[in-house]
Formats: sequence, structure tokens, C-alpha cells
Amino acid sequence: MQTRSSTVFFKYLLLIALAALFLVPVYVIIVTSFKGLDEVTLDKMWHLPKGLDFAGYKEAYDKLLPNLRNSFLLAIPATALSALMGAMNGYVLSKWSFRGSNLLFALMLFGMFIPYQSVLIPLIQFMQQIELYNSIPGLVLVHVIYGLPICTLMFRNFYVGIPTEMLEAAKIDGTGFFGIFRRIMLPLSISGFVVVCIWQFTSVWNEFLFAVTLTTQKKQPIMVALQNLSGSQIVHWNVQMAGALLAALPTLLVYAFLSRYFVRGLLAGSIKG
Repeated sequence: MQTRSSTVFFKYLLLIALAALFLVPVYVIIVTSFKGLDEVTLDKMWHLPKGLDFAGYKEAYDKLLPNLRNSFLLAIPATALSALMGAMNGYVLSKWSFRGSNLLFALMLFGMFIPYQSVLIPLIQFMQQIELYNSIPGLVLVHVIYGLPICTLMFRNFYVGIPTEMLEAAKIDGTGFFGIFRRIMLPLSISGFVVVCIWQFTSVWNEFLFAVTLTTQKKQPIMVALQNLSGSQIVHWNVQMAGALLAALPTLLVYAFLSRYFVRGLLAGSIKG
């Protein structure tokens, strides 16, 4: 019994040490963001600030506010559309089998493995032709299309675990395709939506390549603006770190409020019977 207790103690001790090591960069970011510019030096990077200086946060907020608004206008509709369309695709591909459905599903999954860089030039030309280049709706369209494969995969795996008998009973009662989806599938897939929305919101919020190539300064999301905070010769690290925390705050809040549903949604559909 004592040996087992010692083993558990050392396991927790190792986990705490690894967690502390993982959080070292977070500590440096937080303490640096509250320092004045004169305190930000390599030899003092581990030191706590002499006092709480919010000048870095004020400057970062003033510079990033328009881009923060752009990111919300991009991430929220892109996440909602990707989740809704992925749910419908997963519903069709899991419960309404038809000839060629497996091939169609495989082709959709193939889109997950296409590198962004390989389609960047034709994508820019296409967006210019449909007059959506340098616009938030254009970025939303790109992220919805690129997010559909993974969203479809997640919802398909989730819907496989829902008994087919429920759908058959609804069909006997005269409920149609969209009626079954709205009255049965949607209420049962709340945890699935949480997982997909967390994944897609984080991916869209943190994406950089499409944002920097498909938009110019006034339409750029916050991740591109965060990069632009760096000066050409002198980097104000306190402002940079404060901006990084402001940019990460929305995704941190999403995980904080929805984390209890995340694991539950990930495991849904993985166990049958």
C-alpha cells in the first residue's frame, strides 16, 4: 500500500514539474506585459515588475481594437456556418447512405490534407474574380470551405453512435429529412457542436496565412495585426506581450466556459453498444 502511495506521489510530482516547465513562457509573457519599457531586458526577464504598468495594454488595445473587431466578424460566422454545414454533411453521410457516399466522404477528407500554400495563388485570383478579395466575407468563405472536411468528420463520427431506430420511427411518423435533422439530430448533438465550435473557432482565430495574403491592413484579423506590432528596429516587448494576451483571451475564455463539454463531446460516438 505504501509503495503504491509513493508511486502516485511521484507521478503527481512529475506532472507538476512538467506543467511548471510548460507554463514558463506564459509566466514570462504575463510579467513582461505589466512592465515598463525600461524594465524589459534579457537579464530581468524573470523578475516581477516593480509595479503594475498598464501602458502596454492600453497601447496594444488602441492599436489592435479594429483588428479585434475584424476577427470576431470573421470567426463567429465562419464557425457557425462550418458547424451547421458539417452537421448536415455528417447526418447525411452517417444515416442516409446512398451509392457513392463512401467515395464522397473520402474525397471530402482529402481536402484536409491539401496544403494552403499549394492553392494560394489560384485562390487569390478566384477571390479577385468574384470580388471578395480583401473582405471579411471572403475570408469567411475560405474558412468555411477549408473547415468543412474536419467538421464533417467529427459530426459523422458523432452521429454514428445515435440509434438508427429513432430515425426509422420518425420516418414512419411521416417526418422528413429536414424534420428529423431539426427535431432529433440537433437536440442530441449539443456536445458535438461544442467540440466542433471550439475547434473551428480556435483554428479560424489563430490562422495567419490566409489572413495576411487575402486582406490588407484595414481588413486584417488580429493575428496579422499582432505581428505588425513589432517595430522595424526596436520591439516594445511589453506592448507585444500585452497584445499577445489580448489576442489569446477570446480563445482562452471559450475553453474556460466550455471545457467541461469538450471531453464529453470528443468521446461521444467513440463507444458503441
